[in-house]
Amino acid sequence: MNESFLVYHEPVFRPPSEANSVIIQVTHGCKWNKCHFCEMYTSKSYSVKPLSTIKKEISLLSGMHPDTNRIFIGDGDLFTVDFPVILETIQLIKVHFLKVKRISCYASTRELNKFDKLQLAQLKEAGLDLLYIGLESGDNEVLALVNKGTTTEEQAAASLKAKSVGFKLSVMILNGLGGRQHTYNHAINSAKLLNQIQPELLAMLVISFPYGFEHFKNRVKNNFEPLSQLEMLKEMRLLLQHLELKSTVFRSDHASNYLVFKGGLNRDKDTFINQLDHIIEHTIHVPKPHLNESRFL
Repeated sequence: MNESFLVYHEPVFRPPSEANSVIIQVTHGCKWNKCHFCEMYTSKSYSVKPLSTIKKEISLLSGMHPDTNRIFIGDGDLFTVDFPVILETIQLIKVHFLKVKRISCYASTRELNKFDKLQLAQLKEAGLDLLYIGLESGDNEVLALVNKGTTTEEQAAASLKAKSVGFKLSVMILNGLGGRQHTYNHAINSAKLLNQIQPELLAMLVISFPYGFEHFKNRVKNNFEPLSQLEMLKEMRLLLQHLELKSTVFRSDHASNYLVFKGGLNRDKDTFINQLDHIIEHTIHVPKPHLNESRFL
C-alpha cells in the first residue's frame, strides 16, 4: 500500500495530552459547528469517511506506527457516526495496533445521549477508553448564549451514562464564557455540574477570540462584556471554592491560561485557592484581554 493514500483533511485538532498519539480521522469537521465561541472547524464541512477508507487507513497507519500505544480518533465528535461503524472502527484498531493501551475521542453530550447504555457498553468493551467532552459551562443561560445546543441536564445525563459503563471522562470548562453578566452563575453552576459528574480529568481553558472580539460579539448577538484577567482569576477561584471532587486530576496549563495549575481535586484545592488569593490581593491592575488575540482553543 502506498503511503500517499493517507491524506489528513486539515486542520486537525487533538487534545494536548494526545500529542504523541496516532490520529485516525474518521470524520471531517464538526456536525454541529454552531458554537459561537469555537472556530476550530468553521473552515471545512462535516462528513464521515467511508468504512472502506477507514479500514485502509487503519492498516496503513499500523504499518507506519506499529509500536504506538495511544490512538486518538478525530475529528470533532465520533458519536455523530453510526454505531456499527464506530464499533467496527474500534475493533479494527485493536486488531491492527497490537500494543495500543488507550483509544480516545472527542464526544458531545448532545450526540452521546442518542446512544443507549448497551451500545456504550459495547464500545467500551471493544476498547474505547477515554472521552473528551467540552462541557464549557454548567449554566443553561450561558449554554444558550453561546449556542452550545444542549442543556446542563442533558450534559449530566450523558456524562453519567458514559461513566456508568466504565468510560473515563476528560471534561473542559471555559473560563470567562459568560462574560461579566453571567460570571457568578457560570462559576457556581459549573461547579454543581462537575460535582455531579465527578470526571476523572478536568481542564479549565480561557475564552479567546481568534477572529477578534467584534466577530465573536456579532455571533452571540448580545451585550457581551469580556472579563479582565483579574476577573477571570476571581471567576476561577469561585468555581474552585465550590468544587467537591473526590479524585479528579485538574489542569489549567493550556496556552490560553493566565496561570498554570496542575494537581488533584480536592487534594490541592486549598493550595490553588491560596495561590489565587495571593495573586488577586496583590494585583493592582490587570488589563482586559486583547480583543483581537488569535489563540485557538
